[in-house]
Amino acid sequence: MPHSAPANLIRWHYLWYVAVALAVMVAVIVSRHLWALNFLHVFTGLLWTGIDLFMGFVLGPILRRLPAADKRPIVVALVPRTLILMPVLSIITATSGWFLARQTGLLGVAYPEFFWVLASLVIVTILTIQGLAILLPTNLLAYFEIQKPAMDDAKIARWMRRYTYVVASQGALQVAIMVIMTRFRAGL
Repeated sequence: MPHSAPANLIRWHYLWYVAVALAVMVAVIVSRHLWALNFLHVFTGLLWTGIDLFMGFVLGPILRRLPAADKRPIVVALVPRTLILMPVLSIITATSGWFLARQTGLLGVAYPEFFWVLASLVIVTILTIQGLAILLPTNLLAYFEIQKPAMDDAKIARWMRRYTYVVASQGALQVAIMVIMTRFRAGL
């Protein structure tokens, strides 16, 4: 099978979308409009969590079972999009969540209620570290490996085993953060 030239990893025109999304976030935060801030936080959080869970528990198992030749075009098309989308969603969700908590007084609640706030901060920190330190590098490694004319299937399989465990823990943490957010909405 002939191998085509590697696709561009960074789609520079996507950076306009990033700029618009971050500008909207800044405008909403500066406006101090509670409904808009809550909407932004919930909307980006739903996208972040939904895409993560879909990729980890639906698309991931499908990709693992596909032959390398069928996997290649999917990964090559998917990684450049998620490379930009997922970090932006996580940044906007976490940042808008922080300002929402500050504006609604959640950062000033007393113990033991503050443990809910602390738990959400710890979970978001773990999700961010896992995403930036494990999932993103693994995606990049797999992206570059899968474009090689003679890719190393065993190497990719090793990376994907670790990746699967991290994605599973992210799924559990994202369910936990939904429980915490529901608790915030219902009242401490």
